[in-house]
Amino acid sequence: RECYDAIGDEATNLIVERSGSKRVDEIVLLGAHFDTVFSTPGADDNASAVAVMLEVSRLLREHTGKRTARYVAFACEEPPYFNVDAMGSQHHAQQSRQRGDKIVGMLCLEMVGYYSLHKGSQAIPPAIPKWLHRFFPKRGNFLAAVGNMPSWKLNWQFRRGFKRGTRRMPLFSICLPEKINEIRLSDNSSFWDQGYPALMLTDTSYLRNPNYHQATDTPET
Repeated sequence: RECYDAIGDEATNLIVERSGSKRVDEIVLLGAHFDTVFSTPGADDNASAVAVMLEVSRLLREHTGKRTARYVAFACEEPPYFNVDAMGSQHHAQQSRQRGDKIVGMLCLEMVGYYSLHKGSQAIPPAIPKWLHRFFPKRGNFLAAVGNMPSWKLNWQFRRGFKRGTRRMPLFSICLPEKINEIRLSDNSSFWDQGYPALMLTDTSYLRNPNYHQATDTPET
């Protein structure tokens, strides 16, 4: 339990860590925020991601990798904490940097439960130039792996591993400049701020899911 002050209240990140066998100092971190906004039960945002994180940790419970595996459930990703030091991921990333933790890759699970085969169900971030739109999917039937430019190597490694693991689920992987604000809207940005490579793994949130931050974000949708 990693407790800290969040605008006058105590917040808690929950952490599970399994040491690696050879490169113990190198950490691969899988994280997801467990809070939601008052307007929604948050089935996709972000219970879907927490469920995936718990399932990954269960599947790898008996596995000892070369690197240390760290699973973190982050508090306080949503407003009024978003984009300030009160975010659970900001606190954890700052503490990790102060300790000198060698996080070689942070994977942020952010809304991974919404899927659609309908043409036009996938929007494109407004900041993307129109001449690039033809390279972006138009159907919301894929997982997106989004990094900033310094995280290109992590994104390439994740893509290679993902493609080895499944041929059924499409993956759209891309690295973009952080001036495109949509790529900074989750816990991955906290780790970019500390110089760590990180990816956001997502169904692309409101670019696909019309129930984002609505009372309709339920298991049924």
